[in-house]
Amino acid sequence: MDDLRYPIGTFDFEEEVPETQISALTNDIEALPELLIRAVEKLTEEQLDTPYRPGGWTIRQVVHHLADSNMNAYIRFKLAMTEDKPTIKPYDEAQWAGLEDSKLPIEASTKLLEGLHKRWVSLLRSLSSSGLERELIHPDNGVLTIKKLINLYAWHGNHHLAQISLGISRMMSK
Repeated sequence: MDDLRYPIGTFDFEEEVPETQISALTNDIEALPELLIRAVEKLTEEQLDTPYRPGGWTIRQVVHHLADSNMNAYIRFKLAMTEDKPTIKPYDEAQWAGLEDSKLPIEASTKLLEGLHKRWVSLLRSLSSSGLERELIHPDNGVLTIKKLINLYAWHGNHHLAQISLGISRMMSK
């Protein structure tokens, strides 16, 4: 089940992120909305409401989760950029994925992601070397730099794109 849940592997919080990788990671964040739209644009409502793996979220829930997660990420980045080591608030992703708005058409989230990522990437590309080292405190993961967060959210987008691709492949093979 782990391979299905984490098709690109789990995120390594201990991995060092060289500053030379930040541009490529930012490009991954920038590309997410378009890649997501292309991945899901031809799916039927029934396919969108199919779990990507047994016991997993539906593809629709994954799309809406990306909007939830990246809205939180954007705010976390802005807090880290403007406050001295702020403590951020985690949220229960599973409960959010079960709320009524997770049943909306996926365009509600893909359009949101398009605008949000334009703003987010603009902020990321404005960061200096010292800006990349600014920190926040995550109650579960400790002190994280903006550089580490860029790596995390680039991985997160690719992780969910891989889950969606896996779900589509599983549907097509039936």
